[in-house]
Amino acid sequence: MLSTMQYVPLTVTRILTHGMTVHSNSSVTTWTGEAEPLRRSFREIGRRAARLAGALRDELGVGNSQRVATLMWNNAEHVEAYFAIPSMGAVLHTLNLRLPAGQLVWIVNHAADRVVIVNGSLLPLLAPLLPQLPTVEHIVVSGPGDRTPLAGAQAQVHEYEELLAGQPTTYDWPELEENMAAALCYTSGTTGDPKGVVYSHRSIYLHSMQVNASESMGLTDRDTALVVVPQFHVNAWGLPHAAFMTGAGMLMPDRFLQPGPLVEMIDRERPTHAAAVPTIWQGLLAELTSDPRDISCLRTVTIGGAACPPSLMEAYDKLGVRLCQAWGMTETSPLGTMAHPPAGCTAEQEWPYRISQGRFTAGVEARLAGPTGRILPWDGTSQGELEVRGPWIAGAYYGGAVSEHSRPADKFSDDGWLKTGDVGVISPDGFLTLTDRAKDVIKSGGEWISSVELENALMGHPEVVEAAVIAVPDERWDERPLAIVVLKEGSTVDGGSLKAFLGESVARWQLPERWAFVTSVPKTSVGKFDKRALRKRYADDELDIAQA
Repeated sequence: MLSTMQYVPLTVTRILTHGMTVHSNSSVTTWTGEAEPLRRSFREIGRRAARLAGALRDELGVGNSQRVATLMWNNAEHVEAYFAIPSMGAVLHTLNLRLPAGQLVWIVNHAADRVVIVNGSLLPLLAPLLPQLPTVEHIVVSGPGDRTPLAGAQAQVHEYEELLAGQPTTYDWPELEENMAAALCYTSGTTGDPKGVVYSHRSIYLHSMQVNASESMGLTDRDTALVVVPQFHVNAWGLPHAAFMTGAGMLMPDRFLQPGPLVEMIDRERPTHAAAVPTIWQGLLAELTSDPRDISCLRTVTIGGAACPPSLMEAYDKLGVRLCQAWGMTETSPLGTMAHPPAGCTAEQEWPYRISQGRFTAGVEARLAGPTGRILPWDGTSQGELEVRGPWIAGAYYGGAVSEHSRPADKFSDDGWLKTGDVGVISPDGFLTLTDRAKDVIKSGGEWISSVELENALMGHPEVVEAAVIAVPDERWDERPLAIVVLKEGSTVDGGSLKAFLGESVARWQLPERWAFVTSVPKTSVGKFDKRALRKRYADDELDIAQA
């Protein structure tokens, strides 16, 4: 027996048309560094998206399933590309502007991008790569910036606003099949080559609905979201699509990502929601400590990409801002969990839930696999690798322009579940607590030590700015933790004092004997601690190790 319901494909186009009509007066505000930011209504964004689609089709010859790349900051033009490219049947490919040049070249060639839309300020990054990008036929430049780096480029160069000016404000959007490719993101490549994840129209639509659910970010047209998380990082965690669904305004920081400008944005524009990785909020906290400002307009801050230190949550609680931890990855679109405590908890009872990665959202199924592959119970103690599946979870990696999609055995189970590489436990009521990445856990004397637990505890010390912990070889125990610490300026704290501090909350056998003090911890392109770089610095004897 079949249903009597109409079949209407779930597409990005429907999110666009809904936003520009039902929520036409909602706005995208782009910070410019000037007295007044740039404001565009959703209606105007939709009309400009139609013009962009027309230009890509008529002037640049972009057809169905062809890849159009963006190398852009978070701004209104990038939002226009988010909707125009997939809605016309092409594939949006966001390029991570923080990746090394070699990885960018590899990714563009693997995706076979035909067009790159680039902000003018990023031309010094793109131009030197163009001789190595044979598939790129057109460069579209948006916003201020010196164009001379493109002199002599073999690809045709166009001005974004000039292309749009020659097109009508309407476009005959095609009726697309919902399982068609809509967007393409690559993992950050911390192990091996980056891997391509292709999102469908359907997966984006369903993920957007979940982002807006009250158990997740719960955005409405009364909200304005400060979108600090880059648009090249898993579609800005789905916020642009989710905002067009509900009419939530968007405040886009463009290239002004330093703590000072971010605090000024919050102070002047009064957003109610924000999203970024922990390092952003640590920098913001330092700025607010030296120059206090009222940021209590922020109803909720979604924090993800890495574990949030409990001390950071406590500090923002005192400012009237609630940090809510989330978990996800490129392969999960990314929303997998949100750490909203269950109903009926007191403030004290909420704390264990808040410092977990959160409860699985509807649509994400999860299980834990032990070392032998046995599926473990949700009992809060059984520790295994997290595996997930669902309608916005990757089932394979993009194989490139001339090869099939791939399902490597170390990334997917025989029955199709995604192996996340995260190790943790799940409580009976579905709250996930991650203890480490599988590649980062410290295997000492037959026991596991969580690098994340040690890092969070260390960052609770008032003199510690950042702390990263890696495994290093040990003749007796196989591996032991090395703590790499950034102290506040002028601090005289040493490894012995920090070890004693850790001993108040961490088992004695887990305490690091090796300590290194640095001016900063290297970060990956998405703001996480770059432990691969730290392991290399250790192997190359570039760290000054002290015993404690």
